Amino acid sequence: MKSIVTLALAATLGAASAADLRIYPSFSEVREPVQATGPTLTVTLPEAAWAGLIPGTLDLDGLTFSGAVQRQGAGWLASLEGKTVYVKRDDGTAEPVTLIRARDLLVRDAQGRYRTVRFEDLIFDVLPPPNPQAPTQTLTFTLPQPGTGTLTYLTRAVTWAPRYTLKASTGGAQLSALADIRNMSDLAYDVKGTELYAGDVDVQGGPPPAPMMMESRATAGNASADFAAPKINSLGELRGLYRYALSTPFALPANSTVTLPFLTPKLTLFERYAGLNTYFTPQNTDGTLSRFYRLKADQRLPGGSMTVREEGRIVGQTSISETPKGEEIEFSLGNDPDVRYTRTVQTVGSEKNAQGNVVKTTYKVTYTFESSKDRPVRAEVTERVGGRRITIDGTAKGQNAAAELRVDVPANGKATKSFTLVVDNS
Repeated sequence: MKSIVTLALAATLGAASAADLRIYPSFSEVREPVQATGPTLTVTLPEAAWAGLIPGTLDLDGLTFSGAVQRQGAGWLASLEGKTVYVKRDDGTAEPVTLIRARDLLVRDAQGRYRTVRFEDLIFDVLPPPNPQAPTQTLTFTLPQPGTGTLTYLTRAVTWAPRYTLKASTGGAQLSALADIRNMSDLAYDVKGTELYAGDVDVQGGPPPAPMMMESRATAGNASADFAAPKINSLGELRGLYRYALSTPFALPANSTVTLPFLTPKLTLFERYAGLNTYFTPQNTDGTLSRFYRLKADQRLPGGSMTVREEGRIVGQTSISETPKGEEIEFSLGNDPDVRYTRTVQTVGSEKNAQGNVVKTTYKVTYTFESSKDRPVRAEVTERVGGRRITIDGTAKGQNAAAELRVDVPANGKATKSFTLVVDNS
């Protein structure tokens, strides 16, 4: 019989897996180089790698294979079966025993007696890996010929998100961003090359993992004394996705968040105002306006959370979606009790059809704003109107139009603004 020699390459992902990462908001593509010098390539993955892996995404890139078999293997502790380990006695000394079965921690002592022990009472001559009792998953690829390639898979365990800080003062405003790269697994990564992608990318394979507790956070500034923080550089657009790259390799510890400086866009527009977004009703109304902000940036902004500070103090948080360069961002941070409004509606006239039904009505809507602030404030109202044909202040607007009011309210003063509305449903 002809002898066939099979070379099994064990690419075990241990304390730190050397890999390239392409990180998206809800998943990552892990890319790890592999090499086979024979007709078989065996890759052994610990349970930590499988915890967030998206099923059906394991593949070999650049290396053709004719078949692959996945099986669950024994964990690290099972490799010690039949070997000597030690059990801690009540008096603190170590008793040598033979590990018989790893799955239920059955041991045999020097007198030949069997008993089960607790894992925390076991003592080893070598450093055990994380989760030493967990089984491993093994993939065996059959190759037409040896070569080098890249093992790839998608995982929910590694994600990223930008977070912005808007610092406003009487002199203007500044916008800056940080990038949080999160590893929610027990597997550490020694990352050689990193790309970050922002945008709407959906993949199949179950929901994302639960958010990580804040106690697990590790930042670029304190991860280690000799940590050389990489810079994040823009790589432009890829089919509607924003693409960035880290300038240097970095370590992504298990169960951690690495935070890096991200963007410092220049604001081409920044405005504060007291605002109201509402719908038309013929009834009189009153209430308070909300604290609104409006801004534009000179570069693309990936979606993320935003913290707003005024004079160094936090005044609210919000979130923004992916925003192209120069597109307006508008958001509210809640009510402003110092700016109130009173809205009155007067029916100016109406027209009826032959059946006596009102088909056209003209209204005059008046807003009176009152501010108790010691400085002037801009008040803006957007009032949306439903109907077949809408005319606002003599200008035809078509269907589902909006009336917009802008007025400066003096300090501790009042201001009034009106518009005429014609709703024609004939």
